[in-house]
Amino acid sequence: MKNLELGNLEYKIVEEFLADLKKKFGERDEKVMKVVELRKLEQEGMMIKKFVQEFRRTAKECGYEARLLVEEFKREINKGS
Repeated sequence: MKNLELGNLEYKIVEEFLADLKKKFGERDEKVMKVVELRKLEQEGMMIKKFVQEFRRTAKECGYEARLLVEEFKREINKGS
């Protein structure tokens, strides 16, 4: 930010800057989005087998450790009923 304010940027075009920004922070954002998706997941009227499949698919890339995933699973199961 300091270099940006001073006008000392090493990027000649905006696309270079955006590509570098995505490279440095993109993976983190994807994990955050997976966590948000996981937190929105609810069993409601979904059969347990289908819910488990959706939970596993979503949890795969969120970066949570096993214990935290168990807690999320217990919180989400039968949520909304």
